[in-house]
Amino acid sequence: MTTPREPDHELEERLARRLFDVFIRVGLVLALVWLCFHFFAPFLTMMLWALILAVTLYPLHQMLANRIGGRQGRAATLIVVLGIALIVVPTVILGSSLGDSVHELINGVKDNTLRIPAPPASVAELPVVGKKAHAAWSLAHNDLPALVKSMQPKIGELAGKALGIVASLGGGLLKFLFSFIIAGIMMTFGESGGRAMQAILERFAGVARGAEFTKLATATLRAVAAGVIGIACIQALLVGIMLIIAGVPFAGVLALVVLLLGIVQVPAAVVTLPVIGWMWTAGDYATTPAIVYTVLIVVSGSVDNVLKPLMLGRGVDAPMPVILIGALGGMATDGILGMFVGAAALALGYQIFMRWVDDNPERVRHAGESGSLTL
Repeated sequence: MTTPREPDHELEERLARRLFDVFIRVGLVLALVWLCFHFFAPFLTMMLWALILAVTLYPLHQMLANRIGGRQGRAATLIVVLGIALIVVPTVILGSSLGDSVHELINGVKDNTLRIPAPPASVAELPVVGKKAHAAWSLAHNDLPALVKSMQPKIGELAGKALGIVASLGGGLLKFLFSFIIAGIMMTFGESGGRAMQAILERFAGVARGAEFTKLATATLRAVAAGVIGIACIQALLVGIMLIIAGVPFAGVLALVVLLLGIVQVPAAVVTLPVIGWMWTAGDYATTPAIVYTVLIVVSGSVDNVLKPLMLGRGVDAPMPVILIGALGGMATDGILGMFVGAAALALGYQIFMRWVDDNPERVRHAGESGSLTL
């Protein structure tokens, strides 16, 4: 008969102390991580934008630096100054023009000097909304102050929303400009930054895969950026050509607006639909030319829906549907920034998952056994 073993209280006490030390250290690490994220969170969007811009523009930066004797800082400064000028100048011009137009509209309504043309009879024949639209248009033509007075509550609500949108756009533009400046600093130290990013991914995924994932993330960001900017340029060019053919005034300015809207992923219909409405109400177009021009403008304004699946996945070691789903899903959840982050994250996740599938030990063992039996 064996005697029961007495518990080792000293061992239990040592284990308890060690476990308590581990809990304290993990808690301190989590608290430090939370504090770092808490203080970095206000700058997270701006830093992500800066990283995306730096990765996208780095090939251009290197080409420019090689032409001016390898001066990295000067090349980055030139790109930042040019980029800010291309963003700020059109924005200021468009904002000033929009402000003048709104001011004239308000003064015209107050002074009762604004004249709305009479609606054509064809408006009443439109399905579903034709009669209501014709009645509202006729009231605006006959007695605009009465129409404005009847819609005052809605107009006030819309004005408040419009001011909020303008303020949001202004804040977003300032953040984007700061991101551009930070991107210039990142491009100046691009080589060391690239090595640091690769070292981080190597620490998580191993040396071989870290380099591969760095290349994949870089290629995905550049492909999405090239797809967005390239598609916006093509769409703006097509819309501008169609507007010139249709004889629409200020076609160049409208094409520039379409370009800016395309870059920030706003549909071109914001410009094309009012233009089409003006064509049908101006009275300068016959029915057949108006229909032809309408079709051409609608098609040119929708070309991005065809080009996105073709251009977003080019040059990336991941299937195009993965890049497209990541970009569209990210844009639906977090706007244009989410489009870049979503595409890169889904591409990396896809590659990691497929590597895990390919590293199935049972399949490797089965393949080895089949090979030995064949021999």
